[in-house]
Amino acid sequence: MSADFLAQMAASSLERVRAARAACPEDELMQRALAVEPAPPLRLTPGGFDLIAEMKLRSPAAGRLKQADETDIAERVSAYARAGAGAVSVLTEPSRFEGSLGHLSHAAAALRPFGVPAMRKDFLVDPYQVIEARVSGAGGVLVILRMLSDAQAAALILRARELSLFVLLETFDERDIERLHGLVAQLGGTGLLAGVNSRDLTTLEVVPSRLEQLCPRLPERIPRVAESGVGAAEDAARMARVGYDLALVGSALMREENPETLARAMLEAARAARNAGARGQ
Repeated sequence: MSADFLAQMAASSLERVRAARAACPEDELMQRALAVEPAPPLRLTPGGFDLIAEMKLRSPAAGRLKQADETDIAERVSAYARAGAGAVSVLTEPSRFEGSLGHLSHAAAALRPFGVPAMRKDFLVDPYQVIEARVSGAGGVLVILRMLSDAQAAALILRARELSLFVLLETFDERDIERLHGLVAQLGGTGLLAGVNSRDLTTLEVVPSRLEQLCPRLPERIPRVAESGVGAAEDAARMARVGYDLALVGSALMREENPETLARAMLEAARAARNAGARGQ
């Protein structure tokens, strides 16, 4: 996932925005968003550890993960919720991940009875896409700092706050984290999660040590999210010991025929590690 990949994704995302805006002007979409019932709020375990479980059909690194229809999506995200996931990330990028806003809508509807929010995961470049997420039932969105200017990122955050959506700010290195600190200083930390993606943007390989190295640099007063590289219960426990408050887990759960068991094991191991650390202090 090179810088060129992000540039391609940004260009593709902008084209999707242009087409969507031509079909539905922003003012009209905003009215639809404000009429939609609010999504369940993100509720994190105080002093504990939580999971953002992911629904995606394909990734550029892993290839095809699942075939899925509406029923499959509902069953999988419901399994995540039964396991105790705090939120479910849903890929909506169509060209490389085979996602759609329809997947997000189906997932959000299935999650609502559990009180669990869905998060739109995409290469967002325009506040219009945050409104789309709200219309589709999402309670949160991903914002990738590497592919945005500070002004673009701030605009996405502010629109998300206007619509009561949480924001996962994704970083990859020290420079991204410095920018994250700047945005927090400018806008405050309300509704924000601070994430580190351990996948190398050039080779597509996961570099787990990145998670350990960068966690101490993240803001302390904002929940910290380990992204990629968490595939087993012991990985989640290690993230809890390092200082993360959540893990975003995608491919490992998507490959599982019984994802509820793996998600539950991750949460139990991570929370036990967090509790053991608290007792040892």
